[in-house]
Amino acid sequence: MVEKEAAEQNKILFAHWAHMVVHGSLHLLGYDHITDDDAEEMESLETEIMQELGYPDPYAQKKTLSN
Repeated sequence: MVEKEAAEQNKILFAHWAHMVVHGSLHLLGYDHITDDDAEEMESLETEIMQELGYPDPYAQKKTLSN
């Protein structure tokens, strides 16, 4: 599933795996993305953590499309 998503989203597989680990870890810590505000907070944390780990912003494509 992760490999398929990475290919569909033109993402590097290893970076997408890292994003899934970060995303899942935030869920385990109690974060969710049910409301728009929650999603914005969670995505911001994911981006910050991924960049601290040396990975690209996992939401860069989404941000480009919304601008």
